[in-house]
Amino acid sequence: MAKAMKKSTKPAAKAAGKTKKITIDPITMDVIENALKNARYEMDATLFRTSVSPSIREQHDEFPIIADPEGRMLVGQFGSWLGDLKNHFPDTIDENDVIFTNDPYMCGGTISHLNDWLIQMPIHYKGRLVGWTSMFGHQNDTGGPVPSSLPTDATTIFGEALRIPPFKLYEGGILNDVALNIILANVRQPEMNRADLMALVAACRTGAQRIRDLCERFGTDTYLAGTQALMQRTYNAMKALISQVIPEEKQSFEDYVDDDGRGFGPYKVKVTIWRKGDKAYFDYTGTDPQSEGPINYYLNEHLLKMFIGVYLIMTHDPWILFNDGFYPLVDIHIPEGSLLKPHHPAALSCRTHLLGRQFDILGGALCKKAPQFLTGAGWGSSPHMIYSGYDADGKWFNAFEIGFGGIPARPFADGMDGHAMWPLFTNQPAELMETYYPMRVEAYTSVIDSGGAGYHRGGNGLLKVYHFLAEGEVSIHDDRWLTYQWGVNGGSKAMRGKKWLKKVDGSIEYVASKCDHVKVFPGDELFYQTWGAGGYGDPLTRETARVQKDVRFRLVSPEKARDEYGVVIDMKTFVVNEEATKKLRADTASKRGPAVPFDMGPPLAEILKNCKAETGLEPPKPPVFKKVAKMPIYKSKPSMSKLVLKNVKGKHAA
Repeated sequence: MAKAMKKSTKPAAKAAGKTKKITIDPITMDVIENALKNARYEMDATLFRTSVSPSIREQHDEFPIIADPEGRMLVGQFGSWLGDLKNHFPDTIDENDVIFTNDPYMCGGTISHLNDWLIQMPIHYKGRLVGWTSMFGHQNDTGGPVPSSLPTDATTIFGEALRIPPFKLYEGGILNDVALNIILANVRQPEMNRADLMALVAACRTGAQRIRDLCERFGTDTYLAGTQALMQRTYNAMKALISQVIPEEKQSFEDYVDDDGRGFGPYKVKVTIWRKGDKAYFDYTGTDPQSEGPINYYLNEHLLKMFIGVYLIMTHDPWILFNDGFYPLVDIHIPEGSLLKPHHPAALSCRTHLLGRQFDILGGALCKKAPQFLTGAGWGSSPHMIYSGYDADGKWFNAFEIGFGGIPARPFADGMDGHAMWPLFTNQPAELMETYYPMRVEAYTSVIDSGGAGYHRGGNGLLKVYHFLAEGEVSIHDDRWLTYQWGVNGGSKAMRGKKWLKKVDGSIEYVASKCDHVKVFPGDELFYQTWGAGGYGDPLTRETARVQKDVRFRLVSPEKARDEYGVVIDMKTFVVNEEATKKLRADTASKRGPAVPFDMGPPLAEILKNCKAETGLEPPKPPVFKKVAKMPIYKSKPSMSKLVLKNVKGKHAA
């Protein structure tokens, strides 16, 4: 970090604790805390109002942070990455500089695939470094062999999309438009990409201005002391929480990603957790080696600490302010060359499934000894539907949408139906898709019975039916078509996802969960069914009125109400037969036996054996793991950066 911040090292050190000691009163601390939160949401609002791509403007696939001078996150959504990016940057970072990259390998896994364009900038007040703002957003396309730049059959990152090493998009406020023009010449929708990129810059500048406002209001030393007090408060709270909820005895949990897009799978991911003193340990030994296909997830340890912190805080104490203050309390070990730390240049474009699976396995491991906090497996992914081609006017289009599914049942409530994996994501309205792309959305509805049964019901998946009006190609990124989303504490597993194409001639074609170049023609319809989530608790104890309501709302069928909840409902009047229900529940309980902690579904061998009959697709072949050599990552040279800046000297200022 010192190398990357030659001119800014002293102010950062001063801000980090070499100033005079200042005691922050609770009111000032509260004002600073909430001002930081508001600044973070104002960054979001600025981006949404100035971006162009539906993935950012409509679905909100973006993540901001505001950090202290050392790069530690004060507020944000995706954990700290500033130190990792600066460690890979070859030059100084000074006032009015803006750093831009999209390459996971050149920023320590800060971002995890090439579609995420990352902006970072320092915040100065009266010449002193007082913090950083940063934000990344998913681009609809960033070049490469397939529209939307997420090839399912890639074997290296070189075959996925355009790689952009960290460089100064702005230096001293001057735009490096030579480099920007080279980048935009290599993407399919350059106007959209440029607009989104400038929106990211604008959002970071908005956050930076709010931090300068705080320094003006309270004084720089008071503001910085307040930020350190906030992180210390989180450290203290998480220290107590870790000692309460993480056992000293080692606990392990494992789950799978179904396939790699090249016909091999499933791939195992495993974590073991334990506590020693005040410190929590998370060890991913036992996770499968990296895949030749693009499901690898180059997992940054800071981001993983964020996942862990979010789960602990939201499950046990939502009032704790989430920031980087607790990071010294968590130790991470990820084996080199594994799915979660692949050797360069492993492909990464389908990493979203491993990313989402982290929440499932962390929940399983953390709550084995505390079943009252368990949740089932749920919507552990952000699957994509991509449709591209030429419309009736000969204009090229590229529709990109993130799908939603079931959220697992919780210890205190049902899971949500048809929700995003990330809480702040939103859906693309059908009206928008029908306006901008040659398609109709014929259905967008909950999939009845797809959520696992339980005292609290797992959330249902969604069915979306796309009616195509122009010839084109479809790509799909999805998972959980093979293995099941498990239920807990007596709750049942959930229904898997599936996709099928109804051709204009009426024939049905089942579609793989990860595929490109699926030809479609006017009149063809894609049925995109996402998966549900596991249930919580014994379904035979669920109140009959709640089951009746689920049936009336078509979330649960009368048949499932009878077979899994033991509730007998008249299919015409929806009236519960209480006497028949009481008898059925007693009979079912006596035959079933005691409830199991985890309903994982059938053994994997049985799932594979029945795969074709149950899914219409051939089972994946067992992965073949080969020893992979690590290719060196190219590192930019400072002199090259200076040469570019010399050529653009005198260009327009920001």
